[in-house]
Amino acid sequence: MLPNPESAYFVIADISGYTSFLAGVELDHAQDIIADLMDTVVKGLRPPFRLAKFEGDAAFVYAATAKIDGSMLQDIIEAAYFEFRRRLRSIKQASTCECRACAAMGDLDFKFVAHHGEMVKQKMSGREELAGPDVIVVHRLLKNTVSEKIGGGAYAVYSDACIEAVGIDPAAQGLVEHHETIDIIGDVKLWLRDLEQAWQKENEQTRVEVTREDAYAILEFDIAAPRQAVWEYLTVPGQWQKWWPTDALVERSDNRRRGVGTTVHCMHGKDAIIEELLDWRPFDYFTLSALLPIPGAPKVVMTRAVQERPNGTTHLEMRIAKPKAKDAAFLAQIVAKFKEDVTKAIEKLRRMVEGQTSVAVIEEPALKPSSGRFLTEPVK
Repeated sequence: MLPNPESAYFVIADISGYTSFLAGVELDHAQDIIADLMDTVVKGLRPPFRLAKFEGDAAFVYAATAKIDGSMLQDIIEAAYFEFRRRLRSIKQASTCECRACAAMGDLDFKFVAHHGEMVKQKMSGREELAGPDVIVVHRLLKNTVSEKIGGGAYAVYSDACIEAVGIDPAAQGLVEHHETIDIIGDVKLWLRDLEQAWQKENEQTRVEVTREDAYAILEFDIAAPRQAVWEYLTVPGQWQKWWPTDALVERSDNRRRGVGTTVHCMHGKDAIIEELLDWRPFDYFTLSALLPIPGAPKVVMTRAVQERPNGTTHLEMRIAKPKAKDAAFLAQIVAKFKEDVTKAIEKLRRMVEGQTSVAVIEEPALKPSSGRFLTEPVK
């Protein structure tokens, strides 16, 4: 029987500067560095993406799902890139090695290509691999002229097919139109994000986080599901409404992408609780202010943080900020009711997400471990 085509999202994360980095450096440290950084990026893309295969200096991942939220897709790719930059900064600061590989690790960077289409599974060399015209397209798009357009540096490009599949307005979200010509296939419309600019903006962002030390109250829950999956159900209105007691969730944003300034009207009959995002750091935490439909009610500020635990569970913390003295009695009253509502809702969320992780289309190859020698053992 012929394999059945399946709809899927494809992403290739490719290391820039790989060839020049390996030229004339100490290979043991170089390979450790590459393994460490690739591990960081691949883990950042999971879930919804799964690793299909390593391809030299690139990781090919896919998500066999009907729909990914447009804001979340961009957050996943950009958050994976930000984690790479933070990891690169950390190991450069921690390393005591002065070998050529460790000195040159700062020249490494990443580029991402995202596409949507169909795939089939086929047996090759004893294991299943992805195949099909769209698998070819995403690989061909790696060879492009984007670097010439932005003057080098990291970037993410999304095919127009991918943009349409996730249902976003690319121009409204600051993506730049780009075109590439592929033999036989012809013109392919793309949308470009300069990740170096995104990283600079991320570093300049003013953080608004209610820490454990500054919290008036902390509600804590453990959920046996991946962090990204929990984040999706906390933030994407269509998923959020499935477990949270509300009649409707109406999301509004100037650029139609979830982030600082986005408001959500949580409808309860004719009344609405209005939440505004004050800080947005996928997939670690977000901070919001909530205004209840009560005359004279103060805004309640809360950080919702998710932490990945070693056993595969996600630890969720809802940290409510300390009130002004005049608002203390009001907050004490609503926190008790909020805790009751949240505890019931989280039980419903658990039933929805725990044990519901999608089965892999193909078995994932193991990530190549790094021994961390670039941190602990300078080259003699």
